[in-house]
Amino acid sequence: MKILDWYILKRYLGTFFLMLVLFIPIGITVNLAEKIGKILDNEVPFIEVALYYWDFTIYFANLLFPLFLFLSVIWFTSKLANNTEIVAFLSSGVSYWRFLRPYLIGATIVCLGALVLSMYMAPKASKGFNEFKYEYLKKGTEVQETIDVYRQINDSEYIYASNFQPKTKVARNFTLEHFEGNKMIFKLSASRLEYNEEDSIYNLSNVDKRIIGENGDEILHYRQLDTVLPFEFDALTPVNYIAETLNYNELNTFIEQERRRGSANLNRYLVVAYKRWSLPVSAFILTIIAVAVSSVKRRGGMGVSLAVGISLAFVFIFFDKVFGTIAEQSTFSPLLAVWLPNITFGILAVYLLFNAKR
Repeated sequence: MKILDWYILKRYLGTFFLMLVLFIPIGITVNLAEKIGKILDNEVPFIEVALYYWDFTIYFANLLFPLFLFLSVIWFTSKLANNTEIVAFLSSGVSYWRFLRPYLIGATIVCLGALVLSMYMAPKASKGFNEFKYEYLKKGTEVQETIDVYRQINDSEYIYASNFQPKTKVARNFTLEHFEGNKMIFKLSASRLEYNEEDSIYNLSNVDKRIIGENGDEILHYRQLDTVLPFEFDALTPVNYIAETLNYNELNTFIEQERRRGSANLNRYLVVAYKRWSLPVSAFILTIIAVAVSSVKRRGGMGVSLAVGISLAFVFIFFDKVFGTIAEQSTFSPLLAVWLPNITFGILAVYLLFNAKR
């Protein structure tokens, strides 16, 4: 690698990590100032608080790294342009495409690091971050799906309940249907179901069991019935942030299970899965846009480039959040919703790149 590559690459990576080091403590300070009252009221142990802010650091570094990367590239590239260093590079016979090479090498390094962070480190941090938040900061907040829960629990059985209460492990208007092929064999209905953790059995009240026969149906009624059912209560009502806490392999397995169970939150889980890939890839797109915007010396100096860069960065984040929310709450394709910001800004990057002043 030649002197030019090292010169730009060191500034690319150095400015990016400096941006993280500068802004994450600010985020921690703001968050601590907001939460300190609840932390003191709940007498949270210091070690728990320290672990929470370690998870907070990883969680938000993964979430906001495209913004930090974009701003850092604009910052140091604008500085190079204002010092006429870019003019010197290009005047020496270096082509604009050759000038871009160290930027793309830096984007590759950041992309690979972001993939490891997104696939394995951020899910673990997200679990600690969310568990602390709901245990100490949002006590009593319901974070699970509890209304009209419908699941396919295995290849032949389906369950439904009009209401689940995760804390008390009680369900109302519960039904279990057993099929062999396309034929229903029996249906179990109960006005109330309660899971007994000590014995790992279910206590059912006002039970009707209908057995489908060729010559007629048999209906059995029980006032109380204690039985074993082929599912775990907690697995039926996963917390809303469960997908964020699973690594890549676990998440794929979980999505397949939820797909078979007919989960109403399937699109939410798919959005999380697709973002594991789309955010790291955005490093290349944002790098190219940042270089194209800031590699020209402007009359207004670095401030103009930063203003343009910040505007584009927030438009990117806005698109990412809006389309992700639309996919979670509608039938819009999660894959398209997640990749649409990258596609849109990728087209913009190509346009700016080919129209950048040489």
